[in-house]
Amino acid sequence: MNAVLRCGNFEERRDKALALFAEKGFGQVSMRELASHLGLTAGSLYHHFPSKQDLLYDLIEELYEELLACLNQGRRGHPQTLVQVIAAHWALHAERPLQFRLAERDQCCLSPDQQARIGQLRQQYETALLRLIVPKATLRGEALQATAHVIANLLNSLPGWLQASQLPQAQGLALMESMMLGGIERTLRGESLNSMA
Repeated sequence: MNAVLRCGNFEERRDKALALFAEKGFGQVSMRELASHLGLTAGSLYHHFPSKQDLLYDLIEELYEELLACLNQGRRGHPQTLVQVIAAHWALHAERPLQFRLAERDQCCLSPDQQARIGQLRQQYETALLRLIVPKATLRGEALQATAHVIANLLNSLPGWLQASQLPQAQGLALMESMMLGGIERTLRGESLNSMA
């Protein structure tokens, strides 16, 4: 993450940039408009971010670093459980819903090199998910990789869908846990795949 957004007003400026991108669309916001919206001069913003894509990249990179941190917290002591990971994703989504939406919707606006780097972070994230769930898995190879990809997508989307409902927070989180754990357990046992063979 770039130093201009890591200053004392980092969260406020990050949230303002995210809100502007969400309101107008990433492609519709000029650097001059973004600088004005953030309370910076255009020159100051250009000094730290040569393009909007660089800012977008930093915002998406930050999200994936946070997601990886959610998965890696348990390494220093007791292993992280899937329930803890689900709760951490729920909390992070509640804290940064626009960042999740931006990462999903506007990642295609990044340069090819930036997309490749985000792809590497995404792969690290999915690999960390696999390490968490693989002891229970009977699936192997491409089926296991596809499972990690789907689980990652659900962890990153389901909180937003449930948090938008009228359910109380505790009930929404409990429903997410039930859906995720039930689906993962059945999939990793290979019941659905074996019954189709």
